[in-house]
Formats: sequence, C-alpha cells, structure tokens
Amino acid sequence: MTTLSSARRETTCTTAHRPGPLARVRSMLAVRAQRRALARLDDRTLRDIGLTRDAARSEARRPIWDVPHYWLR
Repeated sequence: MTTLSSARRETTCTTAHRPGPLARVRSMLAVRAQRRALARLDDRTLRDIGLTRDAARSEARRPIWDVPHYWLR
C-alpha cells in the first residue's frame, strides 16, 4: 500500500515567487492611495520626512504600475 507522502516527489523551486494578478492589483491600488496621501501632506510634514513639495508632486504623479522591482515580490 502506497501512501500519499511516499508517492510524492520532493522538488526544488528555482524560480522566485510572483504574486498573482489579484495581489498585483491590490498592490497597485495601495501604491495609488499612498501617493495620494503623500500629495496631501503639508510643507512642514514633508520637511520632517526630508522631501520637498516638488519631489512629493513628482512621486504622486507617477503611474500606479511604476514601482521599484522589489515591491513586486
């Protein structure tokens, strides 16, 4: 009698884990919300985090799919 555990072969995954389509959409929507929040910060708060108004505007205008590659893991 063969059990499931003895019939299963061990394999090693050599590719990196990629999120599914739904997870990617959720990430993009989260990025959009974060960028909108950044655009609403006042100048004092931006100074506290080390950003200029122009840098915050520039980041807020980026498309939602334009994120660093390491965010997509």
